[in-house]
Amino acid sequence: MEVVNTTYWNSTETELLSETGSNEKGLTETEAGNRLVKFGPNRSVATGKSGNLVLFIKQLNSPISLILIAAAILSFFLSDKTDSIIILLIICISALLSFLQEKGAADALKKLLSLVQITTNVLRDGNSRTIPVEEIVKGDVVILSAGNTVPGDCRLIESNNLFLNEATLTGETFPAEKKCGTLPAETLLAARSNCIFMGTHVISGTAKAVVVNTGRNTEFGKISQHLRKLKPETEFEKEIKHFGYLLMEVTLLLVVIVFLINISLHKPVLDSFLFSLAIAVGLTPQLLPAIISINLSKGASKMATQKVIVKRLSAIENFGSMNVLCSDKTGTITQGKITLAKAIDCNGNESENIFRFAYYNAFFESGFTNPIDEAIRSYKKIDTGTVAKKDEIPYDFIRKKLSILVNVDGKDILVTKGALDEMISVCTKAESGNGLVADISNVKENIMKQAEAHCAEGFRIISVAYKKFDSATNIVSKDDEKEMVFLGLLLLTDPPKPDAAAALQRLHNMGVSLKIITGDNPLIAKYISKQIGFDDPVIITGDELREMSSDALVQRAPLTNVFAAVEPNQKERILLALKKAGNVVGFMGDGINDAPALHTADVGISVNGAADVAKDAADIVLLSDNLTVLENGITEGRKTFANTLKYIFMATSANFGNMFSMAGSSLLLSFLPLLPKQVLLINLLTDIPEMTIATDSIDDSMVLKPAKMNIRFIRKFMVVFGIISSLFDYITFGVLLYVAKAPVNEFRTGWLVESIISAALIVLIIRTSKSVFKSRPGKYLAMATLFVVIITLLIPFSPLAPLLGLTKLPLSLYGWITLIIATYIIVTEIAKKIFYKCR
Repeated sequence: MEVVNTTYWNSTETELLSETGSNEKGLTETEAGNRLVKFGPNRSVATGKSGNLVLFIKQLNSPISLILIAAAILSFFLSDKTDSIIILLIICISALLSFLQEKGAADALKKLLSLVQITTNVLRDGNSRTIPVEEIVKGDVVILSAGNTVPGDCRLIESNNLFLNEATLTGETFPAEKKCGTLPAETLLAARSNCIFMGTHVISGTAKAVVVNTGRNTEFGKISQHLRKLKPETEFEKEIKHFGYLLMEVTLLLVVIVFLINISLHKPVLDSFLFSLAIAVGLTPQLLPAIISINLSKGASKMATQKVIVKRLSAIENFGSMNVLCSDKTGTITQGKITLAKAIDCNGNESENIFRFAYYNAFFESGFTNPIDEAIRSYKKIDTGTVAKKDEIPYDFIRKKLSILVNVDGKDILVTKGALDEMISVCTKAESGNGLVADISNVKENIMKQAEAHCAEGFRIISVAYKKFDSATNIVSKDDEKEMVFLGLLLLTDPPKPDAAAALQRLHNMGVSLKIITGDNPLIAKYISKQIGFDDPVIITGDELREMSSDALVQRAPLTNVFAAVEPNQKERILLALKKAGNVVGFMGDGINDAPALHTADVGISVNGAADVAKDAADIVLLSDNLTVLENGITEGRKTFANTLKYIFMATSANFGNMFSMAGSSLLLSFLPLLPKQVLLINLLTDIPEMTIATDSIDDSMVLKPAKMNIRFIRKFMVVFGIISSLFDYITFGVLLYVAKAPVNEFRTGWLVESIISAALIVLIIRTSKSVFKSRPGKYLAMATLFVVIITLLIPFSPLAPLLGLTKLPLSLYGWITLIIATYIIVTEIAKKIFYKCR
């Protein structure tokens, strides 16, 4: 059952249904449930059941951690067993904390993604049902129409003017025609016209098909792992990777130097090696991947409360740094509810006859649900009791027409509606309001003038035509859409939302400019643009785009407000030009042909009611299609990015300074300034406040404008504040050694206490560019910092102290440590003010 026949395109429909244990009415619910249990969910990539174990091991898989674990195990057999156990225990506790945080983030993301599941129509027990794609099994009979994603590899049972986009499999962007039939066994994938494949989507037409393969057994599943590897990284991911490499290079160089010098000073080899590795653990931003994942996941959860669902976590950074948003006006700027104002004839008079023909066309349409047909059907009800549908030519974006063959009072009539230019091109006659028929050439000018006048008033124009049809087959094709009689125009309206202008102004204040990309007439686009605040919109039409060079478009696109009468394939070109001009570009699309543009944009945005293929391609899905939701989502995205940067600042300032100080002091002392287990304890405790950074409060200034990852700025921050941190470490070193004349264990205890408390408290300073008194930390960050300070002060008095090589400190030394930390905080606050002023 798991493998059907490997040449299923060569079988007849009857044979294939028999082989899959199905029939034209589909599977029973019971049988489908049994198959789902037996073969598993319909996923192209296996999720695996060892996720938790793999996730935990992932926390330990850095080369430095693995070497440290191996060295600790070696030390267990060669020297101090207690120290080795303590080192391994600290490493495991750190890994466990990171694991719990990252697992919680992954679980939260999984719940969010369930809100925007892709669904499909399937026959179960003979009835049509809508179910998640993951529940599709072999033998299911699915019903597809324009905009649907194919849920598995299928063989067609029925099809009507079916065209699919198979670019994900074949690389061919031109629509592939599909139809029923039997093909030779040796037919190649791209030529299997009787099959439709998982990962492709329907452009036009309708189909009924039996599912032959699901999940990893599909053609898409066989290549999906490869496709995942090729998925391009965001700029944020690239910069983080470069930053990690930079710190790794510095770390490895420092480790080698410290180890070699300690050996030359005749210090114990194993202790020197463990100490060097412990410093490396402190220097390496091991938590960076986990912190970023936690931060982005919690940010995604917060964004979900604003009705914004994040499908790809790394897109949050691009969402926050987006400075150009491209969108169609429908549903975003306008109310998204198209209404029919009236139907007029060639002379501009209202006509009941034109509406009647339009109603037949919309009433019997079965391709895919669309707002224009809904507007016609809801305008007025017409009795269709004596009208029978015979055939249909579904709408597609190439013809821009929809045709229905109906029988009215015993006469067959082909009724077609569509875009004005395309409709006039297939008409040879035109009918006036009094029933007189004239040559189309005699009235074309008048029709176009009327259309322009109504477009300038904001109306969308749809044309209606008909022809008497005489055929014994009762079947129509695209070739029959000719020599028609032009009837008149439908005037449709979709006014701007009441709050659109205000919402766009708020987006503008946030540094995000809107560019409208629409297929509508330039006159309509101009009318709407003026209503939402564009006093004198700059407009480029699709025809102008065709004549414009790519270099010219790069110059003009950023200065343009509206791209009107745009073809679907021109959207990508516009987005690429805007990106090439240095913008971070978001694209909001919900249509069948928006998928390529959603992929091209830095951040693809769709809505929950969008076509399956658009939702599947999007990085972010809005549960409500209004600009206020978008505005709130951008704000949360910026907050998430800002908190991610905070961790990077923390990891590259106080921690970096402390570890650098330890490395330097080890070269000056006759003993190791800290034992390896003490260095790891510092690393563990200073990580605790940083794990709460995702919940920290954000300064308003950090979300007012788009922000990008700036490695040069981070490097400068690391040097300035790392030096300040290191300076006060050396002051502590001098006080302990020359003022307090502390013995070895007291020296180590004093430095450990100062290092942990100063690193924990300095987080509260460098987390904001404002004064610490004007920007309060989040409650969890404040609580975690207080917890670490208290634990650090108590450890020397606890039973753990001897095991950790620590001892009680004299009261006078606590006074010195308090003075050093207080001075450190004051100097850092002053340096921060100067740093941000001179940036």
